[in-house]
Amino acid sequence: MKRFDLLSTIEYGGCSSKLPAGLLSEALKDLPVALDPNLLVDVDTHDDAGVYRINQETALIFTTDFFPPICSDPFEFGEIAAANALSDVYAMGGTPLMALNLMMFSPGRIPMEVFGEIIRGGDSIVREAGALIVGGHTIDDHPPKYGLAVIGTVHPDKLITNAGAAPGDLLVLTKSIGTGALVSGQKNGLATGEDYRRALDQMKQLNKTGAEAAAKFGISSMTDITGFGLAGHALKMAEASHVSFRIRTGSIPLLPGAYQVFEKGSIPGATFRNQEFTVDWAHFTRGVDYNLKMLVHDAQTSGGLLMSVNPDLASQFVLEINGPGPENTATIIGEVLSESPRRLYFE
Repeated sequence: MKRFDLLSTIEYGGCSSKLPAGLLSEALKDLPVALDPNLLVDVDTHDDAGVYRINQETALIFTTDFFPPICSDPFEFGEIAAANALSDVYAMGGTPLMALNLMMFSPGRIPMEVFGEIIRGGDSIVREAGALIVGGHTIDDHPPKYGLAVIGTVHPDKLITNAGAAPGDLLVLTKSIGTGALVSGQKNGLATGEDYRRALDQMKQLNKTGAEAAAKFGISSMTDITGFGLAGHALKMAEASHVSFRIRTGSIPLLPGAYQVFEKGSIPGATFRNQEFTVDWAHFTRGVDYNLKMLVHDAQTSGGLLMSVNPDLASQFVLEINGPGPENTATIIGEVLSESPRRLYFE
């Protein structure tokens, strides 16, 4: 049987299929806020997950994420979607406990063998995380979409939110950016096979090592970088912390080939939507060229963690995350400033 290409079913895949951040904020602004003394994190700061304290030793982290295919191979799609969903738990400093599969799939258009491969890919990553798949839910829908609803745990005193960045801290990013660019480049024949493969492999990497290092070093603030791009998620983190960020674009790790794809003009629509969201809050110096300006808005799928780190610990912290592996790219990319008229300053 000819292998089914999942990318043939979609226009926007992965986290680039999210609703625009500005549109979402407007739609949710009047949503009633849940009030409970044990609710440690709600929707107010647009954090990565909800957190509920069940006793003095344990809080539950609850999150969900799913999206259309980001690659051609169904097993790899399952791996990437699962790693992306688990990332929200890691971004809160937690440990994944169990998950439910969420699958939208049309057996009338796609062979059921593809369904099985997606589920098996997701299960392999959940097992790698040390968590359990305990069921799920399916709907007949096209194009296909897959992800997880995830529960994790964290000690209430060790919870990490996006609201704890302090002036003087350094900003550390744990993965290279450019996945959206390279997926677009692959679809348009503008990315090399090697560069595209590197992007897929990075998207399958769990943020477990970064989360464990964050807990060990007592990191105060963290978020993961997904569909709203580095700029969009940094904006939310700075806003929640009542600070501003200075980010050195020359220090941001880029996936090989991503810049070249944008230079050839293959810029996904999600990039422009993300730029519209940050336009009133981000300042770029003249030294930041157009392609870099767009890459910080590139929608990431299963991206890295952005952390606010004590400057005395930052270098040691980066070494802890990177270890001996050449595939690890944790990098200091900027610093936290006192609150000022713009939230983000790119230079």
